[in-house]
Amino acid sequence: MAAEIVNPRSDGGTESAPGESGEPFDPAFALHRGGKMAIQATVPVRNKDDLSLAYTPGVAKVCTAIAEQPELVHDYTWKSQVVAVVTDGTAVLGLGDIGPEASLPVMEGKAILFKQFGGVDAVPIALATTDADEIVETVVRLAPSFGGVNLEDISAPRCFEIERKLQERLDIPVFHDDQHGTAVVTLAALRNAAKLTGRGLGDLRAVISGAGAAGVAIAKFLLEAGLGDVAVADRKGIVSRDREDLTPVKRELAEITNRAGLSGSLESALSGADVFIGVSGGTVPEPAVASMAPGAFVFAMANPNPEVHPDVAHKYAAVVATGRSDYPNQINNVLAFPGIFAGALQVRASRITEGMKIAAANALADVVGDALAADYVIPSPFDERVAPAVTAAVAAAARAEGVARR
Repeated sequence: MAAEIVNPRSDGGTESAPGESGEPFDPAFALHRGGKMAIQATVPVRNKDDLSLAYTPGVAKVCTAIAEQPELVHDYTWKSQVVAVVTDGTAVLGLGDIGPEASLPVMEGKAILFKQFGGVDAVPIALATTDADEIVETVVRLAPSFGGVNLEDISAPRCFEIERKLQERLDIPVFHDDQHGTAVVTLAALRNAAKLTGRGLGDLRAVISGAGAAGVAIAKFLLEAGLGDVAVADRKGIVSRDREDLTPVKRELAEITNRAGLSGSLESALSGADVFIGVSGGTVPEPAVASMAPGAFVFAMANPNPEVHPDVAHKYAAVVATGRSDYPNQINNVLAFPGIFAGALQVRASRITEGMKIAAANALADVVGDALAADYVIPSPFDERVAPAVTAAVAAAARAEGVARR
């Protein structure tokens, strides 16, 4: 039986979550009661004059103008400043396939991060289907209300297909944050770690643990940015051309990664490697970490338990990063997605390109500036310089790449 959580009532008493009574107060339930967000009007409706402008008959003038010039929807509705946060609840925050209802608190959380860190309004949408084509069709039909689509916590490999099909059919940005947000922040941290140790990206060989959404995206993105080489490992070992058990996504990955021709286990691939990137969970044995090249970087990002505990990593690595907020160098997607969408929406971009993502990573890395140190290769999410820097860089890149419409 689930433990009961006792929460405060406004009258000074207590209330309990479902379960057995008598358990201590849990602030998580108190914070989530009633949800974490609400819709708020931006114009007053105080009298009949306000009402006639905000609704009928005044609204008809605006509707008619938009019908005649569809682009005016960006000027006279919230479309250009609102994102749909879409999930099917199949890969939630390390909780796995918990379904759409159970995923909703996470989607609400994502929406308030959009607002808090990027000034972007967002609407959580949890869909009661896991069929890729049904998800695509549903989002396409919802798209007229939004300036962008953030796909969230959708399991691989369906997430790749869904993102690709949606971007082919929509003229607004579609962004799977589990893939690209993670990749952007990882590149920013890696670029600064290399700078700190007097190397370039092209000098580095990396090993990624995890061939899901994040692992695949990070590998592709780092190669696009100029990384020397990267090998990706799944549960069966290194993804390589000689394996016959690969999915189409992993087969494509094998064609562009692992230039060194490695095979076998993750642990064997780490021998002499410059970078470890963990997005899989599990534990990497200490001897494998010890076998990495001198001055290596360990980015162990699984939550709550990193693949390599920081205490172990610091014995052998020059730079250590995790996904946790209680250690230095947190690789946190909130450093990327609010600014990326803010920049894309600002210029009404039709998509988010590789160049826009690289610009975001470079801007994020540059925020660190002269304060660069082993325990500071990536800024804090609460650094107020982050979102403006990323927003400006993404908007400029969108204009340069011809996907901006203003």
